[in-house]
Amino acid sequence: MEIAADRKLFLGARLKRLRRDLALTQTAMAADLGVSPSYLNHIERNQRPVSAQLLLRLAETYDVDLRSLNQGGAADEARLGEVLADPLFAGLSLPRHELVQLLEEAPGVADAMLRLYQAFDDGRARARAAAENGEGLVDTSPAEWVREYIQSRGNHFPELDQMGEALAEALAAEAPAHADGFEPAARQRLAAKHDLGVRTLPAEVMVEWTRRYDLHRRRLLLSEALGPSSRAFAIAYQLALAEQGPALNAMVQAANAPDGPTRSLLKVALTNTLAAAILMPYAAFQRTAEETGYDLARLQARFGVSYEQAAHRLTTLSRPTARGVPFFLMRVDQAGNISKRYAAGAFPFSRFGGACPRWRLHSAFRTPGRIITQIIETPDGGRWFTFARTVERQGQDGYGDAHDLAVGLGCELRHAPRLAYAHGLDLERPEVTPIGPACRLCHRHPCAERAAAPIDRPLAVDDWSKSVSPYPFAAM
Repeated sequence: MEIAADRKLFLGARLKRLRRDLALTQTAMAADLGVSPSYLNHIERNQRPVSAQLLLRLAETYDVDLRSLNQGGAADEARLGEVLADPLFAGLSLPRHELVQLLEEAPGVADAMLRLYQAFDDGRARARAAAENGEGLVDTSPAEWVREYIQSRGNHFPELDQMGEALAEALAAEAPAHADGFEPAARQRLAAKHDLGVRTLPAEVMVEWTRRYDLHRRRLLLSEALGPSSRAFAIAYQLALAEQGPALNAMVQAANAPDGPTRSLLKVALTNTLAAAILMPYAAFQRTAEETGYDLARLQARFGVSYEQAAHRLTTLSRPTARGVPFFLMRVDQAGNISKRYAAGAFPFSRFGGACPRWRLHSAFRTPGRIITQIIETPDGGRWFTFARTVERQGQDGYGDAHDLAVGLGCELRHAPRLAYAHGLDLERPEVTPIGPACRLCHRHPCAERAAAPIDRPLAVDDWSKSVSPYPFAAM
């Protein structure tokens, strides 16, 4: 984290949260940092700024990534601004300095407000859809709750990474160097330790299922429609459940999910994370990623995984002692529906809507299997290096051929020199595409690709003129 010489950092609330997470008293932390308890008290109450020397002591004493203390910043401010642009808050006078003060002094309250709005907005959208279909109201989506919970953890679960590395080491010891690959070693362990067999069946027999566990016969049944990497992931998933079921249940319980379906979905998500950690052990994967310039083809070949599996794993590399590039990931279908949205750090797109059509994620469908790169600029001036390509959807649903999905990855432009995909580009004078958040939240004008007017601006349509934008709107 770079600190300008003339910039004062007031991080009292975040420092207090760190101290409480470490279960330390002010006196104990002050002793660890070599300062007086009264000085630490002043800092936590934002009566004194945090000095560069104290930040360095924090990093050395508690192995803290300095970026985490200042995490959010403009991104969190933009998210709050996005929420407050909703007509629900029309008429309220909320100047920017009050938002900044809330983020600095009560980041937990700001996080709670964002989570509450997410639940409200999701319920509102579902109620609208239900009304159109003549149905009753529908509760908040479990998928949204799980997505927000994972993102609140920075998409990083160190305990699952440790479990995954331990299991990978055990498999390597039982089948030295994985000479025959992951799958034979995992099958052998499931059979020997858990009396569990694995069978591959025709897609016509499996019908809608790609993976199904037969509890009575203790068999994992896999569809032949699965490719090698998806089959390996399914086996890793079953191995994760067999080896760490109680630990996964404890993590779900600790998350305090609101209902049974949400708890079940969270367990699936955590088990998926552990399965990925078994197939792609943290230390080896992070090291290989750095050595290859985050070349996904090389990572696929090295770990025997799919493009999407490797891409998703890149968003989880937040171990303080071995951090990767902080990527965000978004996956969409050809209709623009977002089915995955995760980030290791800041995230430049709307949390409560879709993606900007000017981002070339959607263009990947025109060049299947090819990686397309783009440098984008968000309204706050942030610049991001992104790359996207299509992936095949696994399995079939009985409604016809499976359609491709597009997976987009991105990071702040300052990280681009570390990426193989940026080699040969002029990153000092890049060609930049300005984008916005979801159309209903974006104030960029004019834009020929706009799909809706901003929710907080009235349309400006008349008989005498026609804009390049299908939804011109009035300035405020």
